[in-house]
Order: sequence, then C-alpha cells, then structure tokens
Amino acid sequence: MTKSVLLDSTLTCPQCAHSVLETMPTDACQWFYECTQCQTVLQPKPGDCCVFCSYGSVPCPPIQQDGGCCSKI
Repeated sequence: MTKSVLLDSTLTCPQCAHSVLETMPTDACQWFYECTQCQTVLQPKPGDCCVFCSYGSVPCPPIQQDGGCCSKI
C-alpha cells in the first residue's frame, strides 16, 4: 500500500513570522528559501534535510514516504 503524500506545506519564517503556502518538490529537498516578506534566506536546522522539515507545517515528500533524506535543490 502506497502512503498518501501531502505536497503543500505552509512555511513560516522564523525572523518575521510571515507564512506562505508552498508546493514542495517531489524529487529533491529544498535547502534554501527566501522569505517573501523580509528576504531572510532560510536554511534547514541541524539534523533536518530541508527547509520544509525545519519551517513547514508538513515534512518534505521523501521524509513522508520513507523517512529518508533526498538530494538538494
């Protein structure tokens, strides 16, 4: 049975608390994201594979599927 994967995650900037709904890539982890409000460049926290795992409401698709990290974009 295949797990259902959510592709939308709400990213929240730790600097200004601005939140935005983004669609996550399915084949790679996103290591950088620029906040659309304050232009802070988000990077994963230590131990996380991508910005969605660190600052999103939903972890990235590879983590949702099998718990494994993916390649960066």
